[in-house]
Amino acid sequence: MTDPQSDMERVPPHDRASEQSVLGAMQLSKDAIADAIDSLRSPADFYFANHQTIYRTILDLYGRNEPADPVTLGRELAKTGDLERIGGSSYLHQLIQQVPSATSAEHYAGIVRDLAEFRSIGSAGVQITELGYRAQGDIDQAKESAAAALEGALTASEEPQGAYIGDTLDEYLDDLEKRRNGGEITGVPTGFTDLDSLTNGLHPGQMIIIAGRPAMGKSTLALDFARACSIKHGLQSAFFSLEMSRIELQDRTLSAEARVSLHHLRSGDLSDENWTRIAQRISDVSGAPLFIDDTPGQTLASIKAKCRRRQQRYGLDLIVIDYLQLLGTGTSRRHENRQQEVSEISRGIKLLAKELHVPVVILAQLNRGSEQRQDKKPQLSDLRESGSLEQDADIVILVHRDDAYDRESPRSGEADLMVVKHRGGPQSTITVAAQLHYSRFVDMAQT
Repeated sequence: MTDPQSDMERVPPHDRASEQSVLGAMQLSKDAIADAIDSLRSPADFYFANHQTIYRTILDLYGRNEPADPVTLGRELAKTGDLERIGGSSYLHQLIQQVPSATSAEHYAGIVRDLAEFRSIGSAGVQITELGYRAQGDIDQAKESAAAALEGALTASEEPQGAYIGDTLDEYLDDLEKRRNGGEITGVPTGFTDLDSLTNGLHPGQMIIIAGRPAMGKSTLALDFARACSIKHGLQSAFFSLEMSRIELQDRTLSAEARVSLHHLRSGDLSDENWTRIAQRISDVSGAPLFIDDTPGQTLASIKAKCRRRQQRYGLDLIVIDYLQLLGTGTSRRHENRQQEVSEISRGIKLLAKELHVPVVILAQLNRGSEQRQDKKPQLSDLRESGSLEQDADIVILVHRDDAYDRESPRSGEADLMVVKHRGGPQSTITVAAQLHYSRFVDMAQT
């Protein structure tokens, strides 16, 4: 350890003797190796590069069920060309002489891990300080980078989340009893009876894709989800619109809730009956915890930063992003093509859902593949630009309307919500009524 000095002269915290004791004990006993693995997260927990190499090589031998004594360890390091770099065979024997007892491995590994966490906190502080003094680029992106640096340092010290299967079985049985007795939806309701029966609502950590060709009603369906979440059930939702303005979304929401034609709302041609309907619903709409953000040029980084803040201040139950093809990563990393960028965005959305423990609904365009088919029906393979969307998504809903192609269709006024991917559940096609003049879809039973 070093005494406090100027920032430029400070040496990150470390303890050479503890690192040596861990590595010496691991050469003496397989039990010591197991104890060290339980305490340490990675070779990077060691401050010295030669110790990182030795630890990594011991793990390789242990994984192959081979001994990791000075002879076999030295031979393995010689094969990789690292033996002289780590100090030679003599240094491996010196490590054994350093350790008081092989049973002390866990104790010294704990010291090594704690000092690594202190270094991680210090590194995050340096990154955040640099971001502040640089004062360049987008402020939301800077905040996102600062939050990510701090979060990385803090979560690095968290204990593993593993547990015996029976440790949480009581909670599981309580949940199972609710499902059995009441058919209670445990996720965020979508507002559609058959869809909620199929998925049991939208669940924390899920990435849900709503996809379709233009003018099929993707945004309308996503807003239906947000209305059910916030207006009907009083849960917190955030709707990030990269295409429509806040006023457009307000028009659509009020049209759907008050059953007033969207055309009449936009034109201002409102009858007394229209005003009465608006008056009956306006208080519920205005008091709903439905947050709308129509900031132009949104990036995934800025959306993540805003969602973190909203969750900290108000809680957050549902995130909607409209739509993926207009979204950028918000990072300076250059991509060879748009497909790579979409893959990064897709993975980032999935990680956002898991990190905030919130379902994230993302809208996406389909390619023209469906229009080449006789029945015009879309398929999962029609998702544009990246197969990673299909891989990362927990649920994929394709929106299709026959009357979008044939106005004389016998299914005019109907829409199919095609659940073509449902991780952990069945796939199905759910038919709903398309009341697009009210900017909404509803259950067939409500028509």
